[in-house]
Amino acid sequence: MQVPAYEPQPCGVRFAVLGPLSVEVGGRPLPLGPIKQRLVLAMLLLHANTPVSVDRLTEAVWQDEPPRTARKNVQQYVWAVRRMLCEAGEADRLAHVGGGYLLRVAEPELDSLRFRALARAGREAGDGGDPAEAARLFRQALRLWHTAPLADLCGSEPVREEADRLAERCVGVQEDWAEAELALGNAREVAEAVGDLVDRYPLRERLRAAQMTALHRTGRQTEALAVYDGLRQLLARELGLDPSPALQRLYRSILARGAGPATAAEVPRTLLPPDDADFTGRQQQIGELLGTVRPGGGRIAVAVGPAGIGKTALVVHVAHRLGEDFPDGRVLVALRDEHGAPRPTAAVLTELARLTGLPGPLLDDPGLAAARWRAWLADRRVLVILDDVPDEAAVRPLLPGAGGSAALVTSRTSLAGLASAYRVNVPLYSQAEAVELLGRIIGAHRLRGDRVAAERIAAATGLLPLAVRVSGQRLAVLRHLPLGEYADRVAEPRAALDELAAGDLSVRERLAGGWRDLPESVRTALGRLGRLPVSRPFTVDDAAEAFGCGPGSALRQLEALIDTGVVLSPADEVSAHAALYNLPRLAHLYAREVAEAQVGQRIYRP
Repeated sequence: MQVPAYEPQPCGVRFAVLGPLSVEVGGRPLPLGPIKQRLVLAMLLLHANTPVSVDRLTEAVWQDEPPRTARKNVQQYVWAVRRMLCEAGEADRLAHVGGGYLLRVAEPELDSLRFRALARAGREAGDGGDPAEAARLFRQALRLWHTAPLADLCGSEPVREEADRLAERCVGVQEDWAEAELALGNAREVAEAVGDLVDRYPLRERLRAAQMTALHRTGRQTEALAVYDGLRQLLARELGLDPSPALQRLYRSILARGAGPATAAEVPRTLLPPDDADFTGRQQQIGELLGTVRPGGGRIAVAVGPAGIGKTALVVHVAHRLGEDFPDGRVLVALRDEHGAPRPTAAVLTELARLTGLPGPLLDDPGLAAARWRAWLADRRVLVILDDVPDEAAVRPLLPGAGGSAALVTSRTSLAGLASAYRVNVPLYSQAEAVELLGRIIGAHRLRGDRVAAERIAAATGLLPLAVRVSGQRLAVLRHLPLGEYADRVAEPRAALDELAAGDLSVRERLAGGWRDLPESVRTALGRLGRLPVSRPFTVDDAAEAFGCGPGSALRQLEALIDTGVVLSPADEVSAHAALYNLPRLAHLYAREVAEAQVGQRIYRP
């Protein structure tokens, strides 16, 4: 029977099966009824736009022991699903077709249909020779997954079979993603990502091949060979088989190349984190950075801004656009460890040597090691990203000298001592940019459902990109939570920092890391500024009153705060007396929180 096409309605319905079964209309979750009704709905969604027979629905609900009234009961469950959709303004979706029922769903409305479309587009991009676009599409597809599909309904054998098929498709897309990232040179990311997958799917040879390749390219040859040997033993024990000829060839190839890091000829072109699929705004800063590091520019650009402002995301986004300009490689290295402490220059040089295939630097002679690194850069066109630089001394030995290489640097301070660098101040988001990013994370339909609340959330985050992202990720998980209620939470000064945490992302922890790096005098000054009203610009005279000093001394302290990136100065030239300064909202709240803890009393001025 010919099924008419269905066009999605403006109210914005969203069906989900890649996790718990859910239906939302305008961002509002619908009650789905008892388990047998949910089983019927799940089967209709698993076969969206295809007739599902009453017998198949009966099997899903009762399996081998249906009651005599099964057909009538199925009709009641279908009627209840139709009523639920009609009451939500979604009439005419569920149709009786022949001996069964059909649920009409457009591709953007059902996560499994969207997943398949993105996976198909990713494979087409890969086949067309565009691994970067392929990897982006595969990442977008994989973000649609939350947990195992329909885990609460998999006691039904027909539902479990379909859920298993979906899970198999997910693993296939993860394999596609790994191969696309390897084509881009992102071996470290693949090596870290596929380990858990291999444990869950130990017999999948594509996963094993991706893991072996990634481990070898990051200098972990022994581990790569162990992966193959583990599979060989498992296949022999479980199935009496050998690994495929293709995997055997990969094993022999790795074995023949010898241990240790890849040689310079084998170094992948790209050693960058993935670009954010939902990267938002920053067009002026992107243009300035591109113009500086491209051939003919100044070659060294510094992105300056406080913690959480999005400096790293910005320079990674720029670096992904510069492949043709830097054919010999693009490399990122962090200048702080996972705890936020500055890394020794020798350790950074060792990592750069390993990533680029440069013979190991002389660790007992840092000056000679740095000279060797710069000489290597001089003969190539390489873009180096030096992330989270603590001071000028930490970065000077790593910057390219003569030649065609360039550097993108991120720092919380202006690094005024780097005379040859072009500085790009990374500002807070505009209100429009913050709302746009929030919508990309939580979904445009949910944003449209209460845009006023979304704007309130953006304002309450102080337009700090990290805080906007954390808010979006929390709301993406708490799909039942109205935007207005969450806006009330983050707007409350004493609750805001508690609300701005999602998984391992915490705005308070990021602010605390930046706070620890500040000189004691700067922390003291910030604590005193925390007594000023939140989210209001202030003058030199206001600062002088907070500091308990004259305007001249207050101005010098403000300039020190500006240099550390925690106080924002006017964008245009203006006299010191007329200037309005800003302490970003969340930094302000954190400074007040620390000051209260030190003096043991509350400081509350709205």
